[in-house]
Amino acid sequence: MNQEKIGRFIAETRKSKKLTQKQLAEKLCISDKTVSKWECGKGLPEVSLMLPLCSQLDITVNDLLSGERISETEYKEKAEENMMNLVHEAQESRKKIILSAMIAGITVFAAVPLIVVSGMFEMKIWARVLLIAIAVIIFVAGIIIACILDRDAGSFECAECHNRFVPEYTAYIMGPHTITKRKLRCPKCHKSTYCKHVLTK
Repeated sequence: MNQEKIGRFIAETRKSKKLTQKQLAEKLCISDKTVSKWECGKGLPEVSLMLPLCSQLDITVNDLLSGERISETEYKEKAEENMMNLVHEAQESRKKIILSAMIAGITVFAAVPLIVVSGMFEMKIWARVLLIAIAVIIFVAGIIIACILDRDAGSFECAECHNRFVPEYTAYIMGPHTITKRKLRCPKCHKSTYCKHVLTK
C-alpha cells in the first residue's frame, strides 16, 4: 500500500470536511501528532481506528486503503488488490521475524565460542581481551539487528483495547517478553499489558 498516497487522501478528505488535524484527532481519541504522521505518509491508521476514521471522513475502508474514492465498478477489483497487499505485508513480516530469530541464534553461536576459547587456552592478556571484545561486539550488533527486524515486523496489539501500534525502540528493548508477547504501554489506552505480536499494522 502506498502510505504517501493514503496520507494525502486523508488530508484532502479531512480538509473537505472542514476539520483540523486536532479536531479529527479529538473525535478519534488520539493525538494530532498521530493524524499528522498519517498525512505525512509515515504510517497507516491502526486496524482498530480504520472504521472510526472512515466514519468521520465519510469514506469506505476500501477508499482509505486505496488512497482515493472508488467507484462501484472498481470496488471489487480494489478490494481484492487491498486484500493481496495485506497478505503480502503479513508474509514480509513473517520473513523478518524468522530472519530476526536466525540472526539472534547465529550471534550466540558466534560469540560464545570466542569467549570459551579466551578462557580455555593460554594466551597473552591483550589477545584474551581482544577475543572477548570481538565476542561482545558481535553479540551486541547481532541482538540490535535482530531487535530492529522483529520490532518492524507487523505491530503489537494491546490486550485491553486491541489497538495496534509499533512501539518506540526504547520501549521495545526494555519491555519484558515471551516468544509472542511483549509488555508495552499502549499509546491509545495508556495501559501496560503483554501485547501480542501480530503480522499486520
